[in-house]
Amino acid sequence: METKYMNPYLAGFFLGLVLLTTVFITGRGLGASGAVKSAVVATMTAVAPEHASNSLFYQRATARKNAPLKTWLVFEMLGVLLGAFLSGVISDRLTFETEHPPQVRTRTRLIAAFSGGLLFGLGSMIARGCTSGAALSGMAVFSAGGFLTMLAIFGSAYAVAFFFRKLWV
Repeated sequence: METKYMNPYLAGFFLGLVLLTTVFITGRGLGASGAVKSAVVATMTAVAPEHASNSLFYQRATARKNAPLKTWLVFEMLGVLLGAFLSGVISDRLTFETEHPPQVRTRTRLIAAFSGGLLFGLGSMIARGCTSGAALSGMAVFSAGGFLTMLAIFGSAYAVAFFFRKLWV
């Protein structure tokens, strides 16, 4: 049975509407790395409060009035996770298995996925934002940095895809 996906042009249009609505309501664009940062700050403050109080990174993050997990970015990411789950259920694509080609073991696939996620997170901290914040929101306001970020993202992905393609093809 062939899996049906939404038309990519229609999906892009809807993404643009979501971005426009977010800018209209919040005055800011979309972004995901802020939610992860909030979760890390909340965890470190609960687990190692002395370390968090002595670290400039955590002091800046906890200087705001609200608790780190009460930022709108956390609720945005919860909505993204809920939406992805509901999309999988509605389209009958929800499975709890790790997809990988026959020549790659599940463990290798998971290590590669988590390593990529860690590198992505580190890069978003260095860049002070993730791809959705820097590229999509930047391009939406015609920022030269947004266009350069998008070019760098796709350019570097194209350059390294050849070397890692066997992990998913």
